[in-house]
Amino acid sequence: MKQIHRPDSPRMSKDSSGCSVYALIDAALLRRFGLTLPEVGAFLQQEGISLAQYRDKESDDAEVAAALETLKKHYRGTLIVNDRLGLAELADGLHLGQEDLTAFDEDPRRAVRTVRERLGRKLFGLSTHNADEILRANTLDLDYIGLGAYRPTRTKKVTEIGGESLLEIARLSRHPVAIIGGVRWEDDFDAPIRYKVLGSALFERITAQ
Repeated sequence: MKQIHRPDSPRMSKDSSGCSVYALIDAALLRRFGLTLPEVGAFLQQEGISLAQYRDKESDDAEVAAALETLKKHYRGTLIVNDRLGLAELADGLHLGQEDLTAFDEDPRRAVRTVRERLGRKLFGLSTHNADEILRANTLDLDYIGLGAYRPTRTKKVTEIGGESLLEIARLSRHPVAIIGGVRWEDDFDAPIRYKVLGSALFERITAQ
């Protein structure tokens, strides 16, 4: 069985900024850039990027499961699936948005307990957008939080852009923070931001090569 690295593992890959890269493999971006999962997986291996999330908001579970299996043939890093708790057995972790979490229970603690019962000790990340959500996440059994949007992004519709203010409220988190939304390869972040999530920037880099 592939060893699962917790998000605070010192063996996480880092770019020149010292911030670990968290690759966001978005199915819509795959189509937009004309790339395949084998191509993306090979790039992640080549660059030593050891944490990635697969996100597909449109396909059914069978199609997402097939995509995960394909990606794992070409990528040996830690793979997180977005939203699909039922498919977490095919991945190394799960990432949920705020609305996805409350779909399990209106009470966040009960919702997280429900998810943990099925997820076990695999990685569990939750999206946050403001100080209140960060403080609430501090009380939950999570491995990291996503925080955004930092800048406008083409990967999903966002109504609020946090900008530099996110760097301040990130200090409220007791969990490692993954900043997301228009993040660039050259961006450099200080602690407690542990990861920069690259979506469009990832695909632009692949196509450029």
